[in-house]
Amino acid sequence: MSMHGHSEHEGQSRDNFLTSRAGFVMLGFLIIGGALLFTEHRAHAFGILIWLPLLACPLMHMFMHHGHDDHGGHSDNAGQINKLAKG
Repeated sequence: MSMHGHSEHEGQSRDNFLTSRAGFVMLGFLIIGGALLFTEHRAHAFGILIWLPLLACPLMHMFMHHGHDDHGGHSDNAGQINKLAKG
């Protein structure tokens, strides 16, 4: 069994990929690509915005009622029924 010495690498801190030269190049390409996608497909993206209020209604209903699994009134009534049955 051989032991590898890593003492020469322990004192050096590893650079973050995004701060390296390759990271800057990648960020540049992503920014340029995002800008081109936005400018070329803006009409498609804004065309979807008209449907957001219609989509928001069922989503708000589902999340605000938690999928109709538990209504607030039923749990209170169950507690009152249990108190009446015991007392």
